[in-house]
Amino acid sequence: MDIFFSTMMLMYSLMTGTGEENAAAGHVAASMLNAAAGQTVVETAFAGNVTPILPADGKKQDPQPDAPVVKGIYVTAHSAGGARMESLLKLVDDTDLNSMVIDIKDDNGYITYPTQTPELLEKGTPQKYIKDISVLMASLKQHHIYPIARIVVFKDTALARKQPELSFLHSDGTIWKNGRGESFVNPYREEVWKYNVDIAKEAARLGFKEIQFDYVRFPEGFEKKAESLQFDKTEDSRVNVVAGFVKYAREQLEPLGVRVSVDIFGYAASVPAAEGIGQDFVKISNDVHVISPMIYPSHYSTGWFKQTDPDKSPYATIKGAMVDTHKKLDPIGKDKPIIRPWIQDFTASWLGKGHYVKYGKEEVEAQIKALEDSGVKEYLLWNAGNKYSPGVDYK
Repeated sequence: MDIFFSTMMLMYSLMTGTGEENAAAGHVAASMLNAAAGQTVVETAFAGNVTPILPADGKKQDPQPDAPVVKGIYVTAHSAGGARMESLLKLVDDTDLNSMVIDIKDDNGYITYPTQTPELLEKGTPQKYIKDISVLMASLKQHHIYPIARIVVFKDTALARKQPELSFLHSDGTIWKNGRGESFVNPYREEVWKYNVDIAKEAARLGFKEIQFDYVRFPEGFEKKAESLQFDKTEDSRVNVVAGFVKYAREQLEPLGVRVSVDIFGYAASVPAAEGIGQDFVKISNDVHVISPMIYPSHYSTGWFKQTDPDKSPYATIKGAMVDTHKKLDPIGKDKPIIRPWIQDFTASWLGKGHYVKYGKEEVEAQIKALEDSGVKEYLLWNAGNKYSPGVDYK
């Protein structure tokens, strides 16, 4: 009864306040009452359409049980806020596609819309790629599109430049960069965790139904360079640190009614834990509602799944990847997440003559069939320029 009484007092106090403070207090009040009752008995509208839900046992549960079977495309912030969006909306309207994964924090670390939230402005660098995020969300709703917010987490050149102490430094104090000139921030720093989850919370308030975290890892080949770099760390392994972020994000976001998904290297399902970059396929899957292995045929080398040139064998490559994925995840049982792979709708000409094919309708449909034959009904299409093959049957 103490919790019940305190909750009632807290909710009463909301009558005299406004804005974000009300939203936070509303979430707290609903969570307290729901926890006391052992079920969701109070739903709030303090944050737009976000409905806090708190499982009584604290275990993972899908906060979007009525979500559609997702078949989506990747949409950059430039496309979402520009002229290309019209044709992408038409593509979804005219086909069985029903979802868009939209950059809310991009590969450079920029927040892609002009946020005014003080906590985000402290670490973040907003851009105006999406000039009016509210107009975008209204358009997605009008077209019955399931909206997914993509947030690039630890690859964050913008934050590394703004706060170098959150990154990896050379002995001379300069920021480490990879071969493409990109910098990462340190997954051991919990303020980096909070910053990315705060962006996700704002996305939830805006109306996104799912948060998709990408680059949830250390830089590639990190184990070869870690000893020469300066950064804060604990005794925890890189695998446990990355899994810890995912668990934290899920626990923070699930009560807001949004799903949490994570992108992960496709080959992670086929090998033991990738200790160097800190990714363990099963540990991450334990704490997400959706797992999205990036199983692009072009990203597998000669010999994978008995294919000389995996890019030229989209059906066999995807089928093999799904066999390994099921082997990894079946032991999870009832906590097994939805498997929603990223598949290829681009041509990997960099593989060299004779080692790739031009991807189009036939190759995309072959991948979809391989998923269907593997019992996987959801998928996402990747094309960095958002130019998707015409005439595909997205069954």
